Amino acid sequence: LSLVVLPFDLGAQSSDQKVTYKKARALQTSTAKRIVKVVEALERVDEEGKEDPDFETVKEILNELLEKKDSLKSYDRSVMWNYWGYVYFSEERFSDAMQAYRNLLAEPESTIPLRVASLYTLAQLNFVNEDYEEGVKVLLQWMNEVEVVTAQGWSLLGQAYFQLGTDKKSESDKLDYYEKALESMLSAVQTAELEEYKPKENWYVLMAACYSELSSRIGKEESLYKQLDIYEILVNLYPKKMYFIQLGGIYGQLNRELDYMITLNAAYQKDLLDKESEYLALTQLLLLNNNPYWAAKVLEAGRIKKVPVIDEKTKEEKILPVVKDNEKNLKLLADAWRMAQEIELAIPIMEKAAKLAKDGQTFIILGSLYLSEDKLEEAVDAIEQGLKKGKVKNASQARLTLGQAHFELQNFEQAKKEFRIAARDDDKKIKKTANSWIKYTENEEIRVKNIALRRDYIQNQG
Repeated sequence: LSLVVLPFDLGAQSSDQKVTYKKARALQTSTAKRIVKVVEALERVDEEGKEDPDFETVKEILNELLEKKDSLKSYDRSVMWNYWGYVYFSEERFSDAMQAYRNLLAEPESTIPLRVASLYTLAQLNFVNEDYEEGVKVLLQWMNEVEVVTAQGWSLLGQAYFQLGTDKKSESDKLDYYEKALESMLSAVQTAELEEYKPKENWYVLMAACYSELSSRIGKEESLYKQLDIYEILVNLYPKKMYFIQLGGIYGQLNRELDYMITLNAAYQKDLLDKESEYLALTQLLLLNNNPYWAAKVLEAGRIKKVPVIDEKTKEEKILPVVKDNEKNLKLLADAWRMAQEIELAIPIMEKAAKLAKDGQTFIILGSLYLSEDKLEEAVDAIEQGLKKGKVKNASQARLTLGQAHFELQNFEQAKKEFRIAARDDDKKIKKTANSWIKYTENEEIRVKNIALRRDYIQNQG
């Protein structure tokens, strides 16, 4: 609350009886002397130089003026009511403060500075009391009387209109008020730019909310693009996590996946992400855009980063990793490393995932990784564990891979056994591949035996 402090002319007398609103008037001498003491009491400071208003003295002086208010000139009464309004406001006696300002406004000789300050404060008090209809009415009156409507004034009107829209039951009425709120907030931003200062954060937030609420009137796509403009401003002027997430979400709704990825990645680079879902979303987007290495790095960062979490049962606070080491997350990380051709990094992660798996599929994938790194014994062991555990997506394909591992180990009989099982599959492609491997294995087995026979013959000749 800003108190209007008035200039005093102790010797002047006002003889103007015409009901007009002037920029300045003079107090009666006796009133002016009392008001000087009121101002001194309000400006009192303690020994440390901190503000320490003497409200008891202020009220004593104002009560003296109140007792003889009928003998005071209209302007003197308006000044008295101004200070009563300030005192009541300071004591949070809002109803009394509102009545004091209404009394001031009823005085025909109240000056323009007093009137506009009182109207603005009265509007705010109505909003405090959640009487938005009356508050808007008073604020519009303020706008008519003030020389220049400030950006703050427009924003206050916009907030009130938005609240009125929220309170209305009729959809049409709601949208009408949201439009008025949006127009007011646009005026607030434009005025702030003219006044050469940065528009406030909550003004943009309210504008975005208006565009969201107006989607049924202006169209969903138009609403999203308007919100997009607002959140792009917010992430630059007020780079908070919520705005990056909102912006990314809108890009997602508009199917602009690359922009969604860039936005989430910007939040990640600023260390703003602190939820598992956010790290997973960025990882998936990076994979979708052919960046598996950075997808893996993001997920690894989520495993390392720790945040406080409240246990729902014990209500105790624990410090836990953002990204949990469950089967799903570990498989995603291993896949990212695999796609990035970092098999050595993928294998230990997939080993952890396999231990947590309820089915055998993860072991089959692990076996394939071992095979690609020529870890043949480990490949055989992993695939056999997977087949034994069951619930494998494609058992015949797993048999093919197992047969290949045995083939590389020159376990030709076991390899042919696995290929024959695979060849029973109804899938023609798998059947053809398995039969090809059987023939290849038989030929390789003969070749290896012939080499062994030649070696033995040469040794015997020697």
